[in-house]
Amino acid sequence: MLQSLIIENIALIKQAGLEFSPGFVVLTGETGAGKSILIDAINAVLGERTSRELIRTGAASARVTAQFSGVGPRVAALLEELDLPGEEDGGLLLSRSLSGQGKNSCRVNGMPVTVAQLRKIGGELITIHGQHDSQALLAPEQHIRFIDALAENETLRQNYRRRYLALRQLQREQDTLQMDEAEKARKLDMLRHQIAELEEAAVVPGEREALQEHRTLFQHAEKVLAALQAAEAALGGGDSDASSGVAAGTGAAALAQEGSRALDQAGEYFPAAEVLAEKVRGAAFELEEYAAELRDLIRDFEFNPTEMEEVEQRLDALFRLSRKYGETEEEMLAFLARARADEQSITQSDERILALDGEIEAEKRETIALAKQLTRSRKQAADQLCALVAEELAFLDMPNVTFLVQCEKIPLTPDGGDAMRFLISANAGEEPKPLSKVASGGELSRIMLAIKNVLAEKDEIGTLIFDEVDTGVSGRAAQKIALKLRQVSRGRQVICVTHLAQLAAQADAHLYISKHVEGEETFTLVTPLDDDGRRQELARIMGGLEITRAQLQAAQELLDGRN
Repeated sequence: MLQSLIIENIALIKQAGLEFSPGFVVLTGETGAGKSILIDAINAVLGERTSRELIRTGAASARVTAQFSGVGPRVAALLEELDLPGEEDGGLLLSRSLSGQGKNSCRVNGMPVTVAQLRKIGGELITIHGQHDSQALLAPEQHIRFIDALAENETLRQNYRRRYLALRQLQREQDTLQMDEAEKARKLDMLRHQIAELEEAAVVPGEREALQEHRTLFQHAEKVLAALQAAEAALGGGDSDASSGVAAGTGAAALAQEGSRALDQAGEYFPAAEVLAEKVRGAAFELEEYAAELRDLIRDFEFNPTEMEEVEQRLDALFRLSRKYGETEEEMLAFLARARADEQSITQSDERILALDGEIEAEKRETIALAKQLTRSRKQAADQLCALVAEELAFLDMPNVTFLVQCEKIPLTPDGGDAMRFLISANAGEEPKPLSKVASGGELSRIMLAIKNVLAEKDEIGTLIFDEVDTGVSGRAAQKIALKLRQVSRGRQVICVTHLAQLAAQADAHLYISKHVEGEETFTLVTPLDDDGRRQELARIMGGLEITRAQLQAAQELLDGRN
């Protein structure tokens, strides 16, 4: 259950710490005081979508922290699956920080998690039922969701969906292959032209890069040759050449040899020079080798204008191909592979179509079989739902209302072959009709509460929050809703935002939401009420501008009449 909630800089709430008791907890307050802010804050810490508008004006960030106790085995298993730490006492701490830049920081028991992971965990802790849930009852496409929840057929639905999607994939493949002969001929002609063009081009990965390097070299051939010759002259000397700037026979190799001989002469009288003479002589040999290599480079370097023209033509051809088949050589070759596969598919399409007939028929049988299983599970759940909702409605002072589920067979969809719609007959003898045509707001609230109570028995979620589900009801109906919520709270924690005194009086704990203005700022405050505070608040809800003694007495009678 939800044990405590700390809210910082959420809308009108600057800072608030709330303690929630087990059982039935109600929140009341004037319209606009900020009751919906609490629901927004809880939604935020459960990982639901939020807006930066939720951050209090003037604040850079906001944070919500929720402490839970006694979490069930499903939550414990989920924590283990996500590799998150659990608490030995079954406690769980969720927190979420929001920044004005739209960034989120989410943590579970102090460990960082994604918003999606937070939402997955939060969905196992709290279920929030709001006024929009009653609107879901008016949308027939949503009714099957209620049926599936009661049927607990998730595995069956997943198996069916996999089969259905596989069937649709085969059918789409067959539709693609079943083109008319003229279209087939046109497509084959285009594919064969593309294949021939690419095969003739004989594209090689990395070819353009190598060609561009060749072109760059050819464009600077004269400079390259001149530099090579100058380098050879500097090392080897060679013939006298004014352009090289080096005199004949004065290359670095010859000068090094001359230096080594001079050092040999010095070594006759100065032994240390002999060591240096050997080093210089070795350098001279290396320089002669380098000079020889340079001469080989010069001899092998050739600039052929014809080859330059061939490189340009090849680059142009590759450029034209790239505009049609892919920017890189790899993309062109991938296009070629696809074209070949498409050609083969079309030329063998008749054989494949015949093979697909058998595959589709087999897949269809499996899909239909699963769809029938799904239908049976839904019809059984629908019968169960009708019986259980009838019991709930009788308790909620609607004994003459007949609740039915209309089942209709439809063509297969990703959700099966069923369309289900809720119908009611408000009075004995009347033909059942869609909820939208016969149900009032108060009736919808009670029907929704009945369905939610039935479905609540199917999950382990420890906290149910009802946000003004009593809208449109009053008097005896309101009292019945209050009793039902109190009854449900004996098996789990129920938190309810309400405007009705009958409902608030049945609670085990009462929180009062108020709004205050200090200077130029507005604040929302949350105050736990004692017995006297509860009596005053119930009297305010029932009364007008001033609270009278009679109203206080009536409020006390409501509190004394709690079951």
